[in-house]
Amino acid sequence: MLSPAPNLAQVLQLHRAGHPADAAALCEELLRDDPRQPDVFVQLGLAHRALRRDADALAAFARATALDPAHAEAHHQAGNLLKRLGRLPEAIAALREATRLAPANAAAWLNLGVACLETDAPTDAIDAFRRALALEPMRPEAHNILGVALLAAGQLTAARAAFDQTLRLRPNDAAAHDNLGRLCKAEGLLADAVAHYRAALAAKPNPGTHSNLLFALNFIPDLAPAEIFAEHRRWHELYAAPAAPAPRPPSPSSRLRVGYLSPDFVHHSVAYFIEPVLAAHDRTRVEIFCYSNVRSPDRVTARLRALAEHWHDLAPLDDDAAAALIRADNLDLLIDLAGHTARHRLLVFARRPAPVQATWIGYPNTTGLDAIDYRLTDAISDPPGETDAFHSEKLVRLPTSFSCYGPDADAPAVNPLPATAPGAVTFGCFNNFAKISPPVVALWSRLLRELPSSRLVLKSRGLGDTAVAARIRAAFAAAGVDPARLTLNGDELSVAAHLALYHGIDLALDPFPYNGTTTTCEALWMGVPVLTLAGRTHVARVGASLLTHACLADWIATSPDDYVARAIAAAHDLARLAELRRALRERLRASPLCDAARFTRGLEVAYEAMARRTA
Repeated sequence: MLSPAPNLAQVLQLHRAGHPADAAALCEELLRDDPRQPDVFVQLGLAHRALRRDADALAAFARATALDPAHAEAHHQAGNLLKRLGRLPEAIAALREATRLAPANAAAWLNLGVACLETDAPTDAIDAFRRALALEPMRPEAHNILGVALLAAGQLTAARAAFDQTLRLRPNDAAAHDNLGRLCKAEGLLADAVAHYRAALAAKPNPGTHSNLLFALNFIPDLAPAEIFAEHRRWHELYAAPAAPAPRPPSPSSRLRVGYLSPDFVHHSVAYFIEPVLAAHDRTRVEIFCYSNVRSPDRVTARLRALAEHWHDLAPLDDDAAAALIRADNLDLLIDLAGHTARHRLLVFARRPAPVQATWIGYPNTTGLDAIDYRLTDAISDPPGETDAFHSEKLVRLPTSFSCYGPDADAPAVNPLPATAPGAVTFGCFNNFAKISPPVVALWSRLLRELPSSRLVLKSRGLGDTAVAARIRAAFAAAGVDPARLTLNGDELSVAAHLALYHGIDLALDPFPYNGTTTTCEALWMGVPVLTLAGRTHVARVGASLLTHACLADWIATSPDDYVARAIAAAHDLARLAELRRALRERLRASPLCDAARFTRGLEVAYEAMARRTA
């Protein structure tokens, strides 16, 4: 008796049972009998995708749409795969077509929203997620991802409502607690952020959430460095240690093969510090490999790519595949530029694809990983003997600053000092709002009370939210400062417009314990001196390092009283401020902080020592 002919139902059954190879074989058999079956091509594409045969999957989806251009699911699945592969413009086009053809498909709207979010188009993402929720209002994951988009758009109050609705629908949802942690950090509510991160981890341990917790700990005043270090080591023990292979002995090449791995090869703070180094590297000594974890490249990506001899995109690859790709390049040294910041690839480093590995620039603390051997810093950010015990890496102190700054070409010219009378200065801080901790508000309020004609301008994206702005005004009012003396700016501006805001600032105030880095350099470039309060650890001593190497050590305070005294003295000496403003850009340009050639020569000496394990 003949066996019955196979059909599509059997293919679906094999998919449900987790047998994609058998599903693919059955699809091929069906298509041999009749090659004009778009539904079968879609199932074949899904089977290939499950088997990581991505090119074959895309070809199958393309055959389905060629046979039936109105096949919404073929467009939908092609868009999903293109999204995973990082081909986001193509993914968005396919997903838009899917939603046009099947406007009642909530999943297609959700996937379109995710693709828009990954291309930094939160407004389009918000629209897509709201369309999905109009179709299926009880999907907790849809409320959660809507909250992510609202957070990206700076709509913090609306984002909170979306995350709260997620938790009403699915109590103890780990992703919602993680996102609420991110939201609270953006609002400056650090204790709440930590509580949400811990709730997320209790619900579902996750390395990304745990990294978010670690990052948040850096912002909290008076938290013991030993406690922060212990939490970093916990991250290593939970996620990195299980992946760690045996280390390989170094055998450095005569021309060092150095790799840089970052998710921030885009318009991002890290780019201001890596671009001058890539441009200044001595290519007779160093061969440069860049490993990009960027989902949405931009013009900065193109500039950086032009400076690298070898460029690889890691975003579509899992940790094993990324590590294998790097290992095949036979590096002498691999440098992490992200630490525990967003979209890091520390679990690639845990697999030790290079014999010697180090971390630099992107994160102001230890990674906690045994697989990362060194951390690059300087003697001011990390005074010898004072912070070494709080690092799993060996600290390598560079001869000048821990970094080199490349100013933005779009920066406007420096203007004359805006202050018109002694004591009537305008203070400013353009740092991430999470850095404006209660001790910062207290000290700045004291300064404003001492100088009753002065004003304060704060710029941070979170301040565009009405509720957040009202809370910060209330905090200063409670400390005796008329809220009318505050200007709060949450606008998303171009680089030139952002820097032009310094035309209204006489003196910048550095927050603590988490100092500014890029913001400090930008203020100095715009002729605005920065007053910092030096603390105990790297995160609280970055300002001291930058100002020292910019030849501005007299703007480093050693105590809160000293901070206020120096600010008051400056506010009453407008001639000094005006002269400094006129000279500061050229002074900075001539300083070690902007001397890329000198800095990079010192960096290369450190690289050679690290590659030989003699650092």
